This record gives sequence, C-alpha cells and structure tokens, in this order.
Amino acid sequence: MCDYSLTNVRSRPARIGDKLTVRDFGTGTRGFCAPEDPNTAVCLLPGTELSFIGEVMCLATGLFPWRERALDYNTAIFRQINKEKVAAHHDALEFPDGRQVLLTLLCEGQQATVLQMPAQPKTTEEAAKLRRVDYVG
Repeated sequence: MCDYSLTNVRSRPARIGDKLTVRDFGTGTRGFCAPEDPNTAVCLLPGTELSFIGEVMCLATGLFPWRERALDYNTAIFRQINKEKVAAHHDALEFPDGRQVLLTLLCEGQQATVLQMPAQPKTTEEAAKLRRVDYVG
C-alpha cells in the first residue's frame, strides 16, 4: 500500500489504467501520485503490475550514491518487503530478474501505468500475504 512515512499524506487506492508519477512527498520517502493530483499518494496492493515509460531509473547506493542507474526493465510488480522491521521502508518493486528495489530509491518524475491489480485472495493465508504493513502511531 503506502509506506509508513506516507501515513500523514492524503491517499487513495490505485486502479487499473491509472497513470502514476514517482514523487517525493517530503516525508522521508517517495511514492506514486496521479499527475493531476500531486499531493495525494496513490497506494498499490502487493502484486500490482506496472509499466514504466522507458527504463526505470533509481538512485544508486554504496560507493557512488549520487549517481543514478538504469535498470534494464520497464515493467515491475509492487511488493512489500521486510514487513517484520517496523522502522524500515517496505514498498518495493520486483523486476523480471527477481531484483527488488525500494520504491523510495526511484528517481522522481518517472511515469508508470497500472496494468493489472492482484487477484482477490481465496484463502486466509493468501489474504495474510497481501495485508499491508500497519503501524500504530
């Protein structure tokens, strides 16, 4: 859905066909917004498929953190990772090669389209896997 640092930002759920833009909301993380409403975070469900316009660009980490790097893909699936860690970013994109990149590391201004939403869970176990990370403030 939307990472913990976006809990104080107005938000809405994503819909199939939504055009999204990567935005820094000034809360310590980046997320998606609709171009026509840059102050509202658009929250994705785990399993949502996205298609980006061009290669996905992200901030490099490590030795040269100021350099941007291109990932050789323009499609990704939204995931939530490290759910057991309370004070960590959880929103990530998984690329066709299995690599996962935190959403907050994406370069601002990139555009994507929601291609497909995840299927509705059929069992309690499936529902638990899709449940977003909740925080009590």
